[in-house]
Amino acid sequence: MGFLTDSIHAGQEPEPHTGAVITPIFQTSTYAQKELGGEIKYDYARVENPTREALEGNVAALEGGKFGCAFGSGMAAISSVVQMLSSGDHMVISSNVYGGTYRYIDNIVTRTGVKFDFVDTADLSNVEDVAKESTKMLYVETPTNPMLTLTDLKAAAELAHANNWILVVDNTFLSPYFQRPLEFGADLVLHSATKYLNGHSDVVLGITVTSDPDIQEQLKFIQKTVGAIPGPFDSWLVLRSTKTLGLRMRQHEKNARAIAEMLKGHPKVQKVYYPGLPDHPQHELAKRQQRDPEGNASFGGMISIETGSIEHGKNFLRNVKVFTLAESLGGVESLISHPASMTHASVPKEERLQFGLTDGLVRLSVGCEDTEDLLEDLDQALVAL
Repeated sequence: MGFLTDSIHAGQEPEPHTGAVITPIFQTSTYAQKELGGEIKYDYARVENPTREALEGNVAALEGGKFGCAFGSGMAAISSVVQMLSSGDHMVISSNVYGGTYRYIDNIVTRTGVKFDFVDTADLSNVEDVAKESTKMLYVETPTNPMLTLTDLKAAAELAHANNWILVVDNTFLSPYFQRPLEFGADLVLHSATKYLNGHSDVVLGITVTSDPDIQEQLKFIQKTVGAIPGPFDSWLVLRSTKTLGLRMRQHEKNARAIAEMLKGHPKVQKVYYPGLPDHPQHELAKRQQRDPEGNASFGGMISIETGSIEHGKNFLRNVKVFTLAESLGGVESLISHPASMTHASVPKEERLQFGLTDGLVRLSVGCEDTEDLLEDLDQALVAL
């Protein structure tokens, strides 16, 4: 089936008792059992829930994988993935990851005995430089948050598999509509489904997808044992949202392309970070691995810009009217944020500066509003700098 068809139907059948077309919200903690010791599919909702199960199957199909595993948040998904490692194991991670991922690795994983190195995975020789016999996982975010740096997925998969590592890809910024890492050889894909998969800023949820039954078995065990699950209503909300994922992503990108073109020539903007611009250093890589279901090169709805100083950034943020100053991204409404003091506040300044995240950097999550309204809003706010 095509992507739009799968987004509407995959993982779901009409409810057998009533014929309801939309998967019901199974708001239950437990299930009646016919007899002691009998074969059952559902016994306790922490282990299985039909609404959650439908979501897992739906997103797995959209990513081109066999198995999905939903969690209570994107960070719950990330921490569950890392829990597949044991004390003494080593992992290599993209240096410019989401600040919450950095905070978890730097403050929690350090207590577990798992070793790690943050490197710029845009150059995979950096990965080889820090790899050890104990390395078990290569974890990449592409594009990264907020610098929009890319990792070559095919080359990363070849490197990982040559060394028997698990390649994990955070695909939150693009969604499976614009990028499907499993097709390039990734072993596991994860999302903060709070973002584009849900797209309506009303849910916190995470999800993983793999085609490897051993990886899925480990994650399902962690999911039920730790209990980091989403509730059935949140699962239902995301399942509702994936039905329009393709439609939304088209508008996100249409708007982002127009905004990036406007901003790159604006006298008040020092630099624009957007892989869709020809002067982005990885523009050609983006065209190869970021493609929509029709095969068109795609660049997503995220843009970062350099305003030059914290004062300029504050003035810009203070004067937007359609864009909303807020954490998060990927909603139908346009959001704007200051990564240094918001999403990446837990990353030490000297480390932020190494990959270009200055105090003057502003991140745009371009929404689905009318293009002209967004262009006018940004232009009038930039005049205040």
